Amino acid sequence: MGFVVLGIFSFSLIGLQGSIYVMLAHGISTGALFLLVGMLYERRHTFEISEFGGLATPMPKYASFFQFTVLASIGLPLLCGFVGEFLVLSGTFQTRWQYAVFGATGVIFSSCYLLWAYQRVFFGEVTNPKNRELHDVNGREQWVMVVMCFLMLWLGVHTTFFLRRYEASCQTILQQATPGISVEAAAPAPTHSPARSSR
Repeated sequence: MGFVVLGIFSFSLIGLQGSIYVMLAHGISTGALFLLVGMLYERRHTFEISEFGGLATPMPKYASFFQFTVLASIGLPLLCGFVGEFLVLSGTFQTRWQYAVFGATGVIFSSCYLLWAYQRVFFGEVTNPKNRELHDVNGREQWVMVVMCFLMLWLGVHTTFFLRRYEASCQTILQQATPGISVEAAAPAPTHSPARSSR
């Protein structure tokens, strides 16, 4: 959510578009993480990381879905988390490069703790005997996660499908919020084409 605020107060077109994109991506990737954690809690009735370890052995499909979602959350290119973060940092760098540096540092730290948590839960030996008999995702859970992963990939690849739908709204907001600053000056690399801008 800090990226959302950073993009809004960059007062640039791509920064504002990025903040909206972050909210879209966050709703999908974090929602998928909540679903995955809920599936695990249904099986073990605990949230303690220390209770797990080596879950990739009894639950390989679950581990794959979890890894895909974690990579989307940390902003791996071609997945949903990357686009919004990149736009926010690009827009912020145009106005306040110091804030962009702080934001990029936050991306690094968030990647570290998510990958560290994933490593503790899924890799290594199965140390807890209760985890040896855990069943993998069933058909219903698998289809839900396939749809969520598809959305994460679609947001990461077909960016213009979403950006062009709220570009005009972002321009209007910027013109109202910063009447003394032209939108074109605030965003020298707009996503709209000359054909659309002439209308």
